[in-house]
Amino acid sequence: MRGYVFLALTAVTLLLSGCATKVAKSTSVPVANMDGVAKKVSLFALHNYTDTPDAGKRAANLVEGVMIAQGFEVLRHIDEGETSDRKAVLKAVSEGSDYLLLGGVSEWRYKTGIDGEPAVSLHMKMIDLETKKVVWSATASGNDWGNASIGTTAQKMIEEMLEH
Repeated sequence: MRGYVFLALTAVTLLLSGCATKVAKSTSVPVANMDGVAKKVSLFALHNYTDTPDAGKRAANLVEGVMIAQGFEVLRHIDEGETSDRKAVLKAVSEGSDYLLLGGVSEWRYKTGIDGEPAVSLHMKMIDLETKKVVWSATASGNDWGNASIGTTAQKMIEEMLEH
């Protein structure tokens, strides 16, 4: 009987660990604690490396909402078409932004199969406009249960990324 209980607990643990978000960061300072004051950010649409149309814009929209909820002041939301435009960066500086946030979306889809689980993979980095250095960077990949949406999966991941 004990063998069955152990087997059941092992199966549940493996099942639950499959839905975890994996976050890797490159700095020791969480984005939420960088200055201790309201941070002014210009947010670029995340570059879309997927086959899903507008995945970068969708992800950036969620990033903007999470950042505002965490006390950031998002001064400008720069669309993907403008990201290579030097004028967009100069305008962000002239508008008083302290940081630029940019990155990419590597996965934004529902897996095929019976469950159709949402799968998301993101990278973000924040550049200090005064020093021109990357002050924070994080990469995360995750999935969720078949009844979850890509939006809720991505939002949970973004919240976790910005906490690290």
